[in-house]
Amino acid sequence: MPADDGRVAALDRVLELTVLLGRDMAASLAASGLTVARTTLLWHLRAGPSTQRALADALGVSARNVTGLVDGLAESGLVSREPHPADRRATLVTPTPRGQELLDELARGQAELAGQLFGGLSRERLDGLVSVLDEVLERLRPLVPGGAAS
Repeated sequence: MPADDGRVAALDRVLELTVLLGRDMAASLAASGLTVARTTLLWHLRAGPSTQRALADALGVSARNVTGLVDGLAESGLVSREPHPADRRATLVTPTPRGQELLDELARGQAELAGQLFGGLSRERLDGLVSVLDEVLERLRPLVPGGAAS
């Protein structure tokens, strides 16, 4: 077995980080009556309305899966379906005012957590962390089914 030069320890920390962030996200979303999947779809609508096909591609899931997610979000009053102005066959998924309020709340929560986690780091250390994480993600995406679509 090769000697551990720190790579295993680094992976252990990344894995612990993903578990802790996953638990925090699931708990905070559950308090709002949301799932991670529905919230991820809603988060993709920050830039504006999108077709269900584009959402499926962005999430790396089937159109049927997106239909179920959109159905749930629509039933919760967070999105609406509207006719596409240029394609009669397509429907646009749009955040409702309530959905937009939730997106704004999620963005505020993200900014708050970023401040809590990274507020004490110098710009140089923060830039280094982002650079290392970018490199790790670049290596990981091709190894994970659907990861290259991120």
